[in-house]
Parts: sequence; C-alpha cells; structure tokens
Amino acid sequence: MTRIKPVRTLAGACFAAVLLFAMVVPASAGTSGTTRYVDCTAGSDTAAGTGTTTAWRSLDKVNATVLHPGDTIRFKAGTTCTGTLTPQGSGTAQHPVTVNTYGSGSAARIDGHGATAAVFLHNVEGYVLRHLDITNTGPAPTATQQRVGVYVLLEEYGTGSHYTLSHLTVHDVNGCDCRDDHSSGGILFVAGGVTVPTGFDDLRVEENSVSHVDRTGIGTVSYWQRRASHPQGPGTEFAPMTHVLIEGNRVSDTGGDGISLINGVDSLIQHNTVAGFNIRSTDYNVGAYAWNSDRALFQFNEVSGGVSPAMAFDLEGGSRDTLYQYNFSHDNGAGFLFICPSGVLASGGIVRYNISQNDHGDGFFGVITNPCGDEPGTQVYNNTIYAPTAANLVRIYGTSTMRLTNNIFVGRPSGSVINDPTSTYDHNLYQNVVAGTPLGTNALQGDPRLTAPGTAVSPTDTAGYRLRAGSPALHSGVPVAGAGGRDYFGNPIPSTAPNIGAYQGCSVGS
Repeated sequence: MTRIKPVRTLAGACFAAVLLFAMVVPASAGTSGTTRYVDCTAGSDTAAGTGTTTAWRSLDKVNATVLHPGDTIRFKAGTTCTGTLTPQGSGTAQHPVTVNTYGSGSAARIDGHGATAAVFLHNVEGYVLRHLDITNTGPAPTATQQRVGVYVLLEEYGTGSHYTLSHLTVHDVNGCDCRDDHSSGGILFVAGGVTVPTGFDDLRVEENSVSHVDRTGIGTVSYWQRRASHPQGPGTEFAPMTHVLIEGNRVSDTGGDGISLINGVDSLIQHNTVAGFNIRSTDYNVGAYAWNSDRALFQFNEVSGGVSPAMAFDLEGGSRDTLYQYNFSHDNGAGFLFICPSGVLASGGIVRYNISQNDHGDGFFGVITNPCGDEPGTQVYNNTIYAPTAANLVRIYGTSTMRLTNNIFVGRPSGSVINDPTSTYDHNLYQNVVAGTPLGTNALQGDPRLTAPGTAVSPTDTAGYRLRAGSPALHSGVPVAGAGGRDYFGNPIPSTAPNIGAYQGCSVGS
C-alpha cells in the first residue's frame, strides 16, 4: 500500500489538508475471451449460449464448462437461478473471468436455497463478480452448518490472486453462529488446507450491500496463522492476505461481526458502513476489526447499532500496528473500542481522530486480561468521546500500558467513571466525570464547548464536534510524535499546541 503525502491549501489563518491512500494493484488490461449468456427462465442448455437469443438455462451448464482467461458469464436481469454457481477454470489479472448481469431490470439473482454457498469459487483465481443479487436461505441451520452467500475457498493452493467483488447485493443468509471451520456469512474468503500454505493476494471488495446474514458480513479466514506472535495458531506457518481493499460497502443486520480481517498485511478498510451487528449471536462480536494482521488501516468508516456486549472496533490478538483513524462510531450497546489480544501477543495499535457518539453500556474501552491480555505500545489520542449514557467511560480489567493523550471525554450528567488505575493519561479534557476519578497528568475539567454534540447522523454530518470560541480544548494538547497529516475534519495537525480532541481547526461561533 502506498501512502500519498498530504496536499495542503491555504485558507486564511486556517488551512485544510487532504490525505489520500492508494492500493498498489495491477491494472486490468481488458478481456479477450468468450461471453456466454444465461437465462434461467427461458434459455436452453442445448443452445450455443453465445448470444442473448441463444442463452443457456441452468447453473449446471455453467458449472460444467471450463472457463478461460477473459471469459464472461452474464445472467439475464430480472431472472433467478436456483442452486450454486461453481465455475471451473481461472482468469488472470489482465484477463479475469467476469460474472455479471445483462439486460434491463433488477440484477440477476442466484439463490443458493440453503446450500453451503450460492456462489462458490473453489481453487480458482482471477475472478470479477459484479451486479448480482445473491441470497442463500434454507432451513434453520444446525450448530455447525455452514452457509455463505459468496464463498471463495482455496485449499492446498498456494497464493490465489486477483478477486474483485463489486456492486453485489448479498442478503438473507442464515448460517450457523460459528467461526473458523464452519464460518458462515455474506462474503467470505477462506484460506484452507493442511499441507500447502495458502493465502490470497489482491482482494477488492467494493460497493457491495450485505444484509441480514449470519454470522459475518464480510470477512477473511485462514488456517495458516502460526508465527512468532501467534505460536499456537492453526497451520504450520503464516500465509498472508496481501493487497486487501474493503471499501465503500454497506453491511447491516449481521448476526455476528460486521467486517473481520484475518492474516491481512498492509490492508485498507475504508468508507464502509456497518449498521447493526451482533444481532443474533451468542458469541462476542465486533463491528470492524483485524486479527493476526500487520498494519491494518481502518479509516472513514461508520459503525453503529451493535447489540451489547459488542463494540465498534477492536485491537485484537496477533496484530501489529493496527491503525484506526477518522472513523465515526455511534449508538453501540457496549462502547467504542475493545482491546482483547486473547492471550496472543499484539502491539503498536493506534486509535486517533475518531468520534464516538452515544456509545454506551460498560464503557469506552474494555481490556480483559483473562483470557485476554494487554497490548504494549497502544496509543489512543485526539479522539472525541461523547457518551452521555455511559456508566464507565473507560473500564480496564487487570492491567494496561495504554497511553491516552489529548482526548475529550464527556460522560453522563450524573457522572461517569474512568475505571482504570494503570494506563497513562496525559492532557485529556473531561466533563461529567465522577469526583475522585484519577484523571492523569495535565488534566482539564469542564465544558469542551462542542458546537452541537449528539446531533451527528453520518460521518460527514459531524460539524457539531468542532470547538467553539473559549473552549478549554483549544491549543491545550501536547504534540504526539507521528500524529498523522490531518484530523477527522481534514485540518492539518499543528506542530505545537494542538487542540484536544478530534478537531484541530480554528474555533467556530461564540
């Protein structure tokens, strides 16, 4: 992943910054194969399939055909094919196999009707799936019954490359509430097998809608997690997921997790909306998080509606240098951030320039040391936490080495607690905190004079978290090394005397 330097433009005394992130992914050079058409209502499997008037009729006909680089399968709009699409043959980055809709009307539907998957890409690579409606509802699943919308499974394969899933509507997948061997959900990439280390490269999951699925909305799973930071992980070694981009998706009403990343290296998860998660699970779940991953970047995401005890974001086990920035979290039942390495070493997590609104329940953080543990090097700075119903703004179980700097904490009017005797707090601003709560060094107490807290309804409607004139947060923070190029709103980070909180611009109003 290439990070492009900030571009700044002057605007009076204050100036804005734009920070762009780009994935380095091979460009497609077009296609050069055969296009086949499928009409599951009026086609014929004895027809040629190479034109709209000679379309095939069934998934069986497609599944029996070996596809080649550049080939395209197009399903007629407004029709439904029942069963599992299991194509044979692979494409390449330059000439992928493409599966799409043709004609006018609603996207063609593939209905798994309770099968293991509606779309099953097994030991193939070089695929592009676009503009399809995918569903997979069957009888109530057993405790281990796997059921997936789009299931990409590699076994004894090595590295599978070049998968693009975009503008899919995946919905109503009633899989089991289970992880790993029987993972169920909307869109899943699974690296399996027991002999050949297997992983993925170049996964692009963009602009999809995933709703009412159990248990994961969008996720990666790996049987190859073992390495120094996760010595008891499955497999005999670590096989990474590289060049992973999960962008612009809407995930709603998931039984368990919203977006989960396992074994990602330099992955980018941005501009996604997770609205409603942990709706039906008895396990613990998170809106968006990474496990056993390196340098995962979560930014510009909105996560809301998590049912307690779920939390929006999570610094999880085996991960190094996870970064959460510029995210908007609101109305989650248990809180904004969970920290739980589950007994597996993790380090270097950074959480900065995020806004948390009306996240409530047990607290802002949960660091559980049994069976979880602390994450050394964790930094939490310049976040704005508005939690007027939270009994605990921070709650730590056991010990913690977190550093919390330049954050705004607003609790409930009757007073909230920071239940954390071991983390390091410096230059934070507190409102509505119970008297006697330890606040750390250089602490400020009082009204931060936010312009309209509690009124945001989207990530771009957060102007209420800017600072009014006279705010004690203005220029009262301490510089943090490597603090990034911009704040939540796009303002540059001052080299000296930054504001406390997620807003680094000039004061607004009076």
